[in-house]
Amino acid sequence: MKILIIEDEPHLAQNIANYMNSENYRCEFATTYAQAIVKIDSYSYDCILLDLMLPGGSGLQVLNHLKDIGRQEGVIIISAKNSIEDKVAGLQIGADDYLAKPFHLSELAARIHSVVRRKQFGNTNIIEQNELRIDTLAKSVRVSDVDVNLTKKEFDLLLLFVGNKGRVISKSALAEHLSGDIADMLDSHDFIYAHIKNLKKKLSDAGFGNYLKTVYGTGYKWEA
Repeated sequence: MKILIIEDEPHLAQNIANYMNSENYRCEFATTYAQAIVKIDSYSYDCILLDLMLPGGSGLQVLNHLKDIGRQEGVIIISAKNSIEDKVAGLQIGADDYLAKPFHLSELAARIHSVVRRKQFGNTNIIEQNELRIDTLAKSVRVSDVDVNLTKKEFDLLLLFVGNKGRVISKSALAEHLSGDIADMLDSHDFIYAHIKNLKKKLSDAGFGNYLKTVYGTGYKWEA
C-alpha cells in the first residue's frame, strides 16, 4: 500500500516513513503545496497524510483540489493546529480523520489502517472471496485450509486486485503502485509480469481458481 506524506518538517516526515515502511507501506513525500498538487495529479495513493500549514498554500486547499478532481483517497490531517474550526473544516471538505501533533507513530499507523480498511474493504480486517481468505492485519493469506506465503509486493498486488474487483487495472497503474514515482523512468513492465506470474502460481498451487484475468493490451482484472 502506498502513502503520500504532505509535510514540510523533513525529520517528522522521515520518521513517519521509517515507521510505515516497517508496517509494509511505501511512502512518498511532498513538502510544499505545489509539490503536493503535482503528486496528486500524477499518481494515486491508498492514504494521504496532510499537514495544514504548507509553504505556498494550505492543506485545506489540497483537500479542495482532491474534491474538485473527484479523488477518493483516504486523507488524515496531521497538524499542530488543533482548533475545532480547523478540524471541522477539514472533515467537512473530505478528510477522513484528524490527528494533532505530537502523536505516537503506532496511533498514526492504526488510523491509517482504519481509513484504508474502511475505504477499500468495507471496514473489515478479514476479506473473504470464495475459497480465499485474507487477514489485512496479520498480512496472511489462506486458500481453503492452505496457507499461502506471499512476498510483500505479491500481498500488495493481491489487495489491490481484490479491492478493485471487476475493474481493469492498467499495466502503468500497476507499475506506479509497485514502484511509486520512479515508475515513469522504468524501461519496461517485465517486473510486473514476474510478480503477477508468481502470485497466480502460488494461489493456483493452493487450489485457488483463476480469477485474475489478463485484459490483452490493457492490463488485468480480478473476477471473483
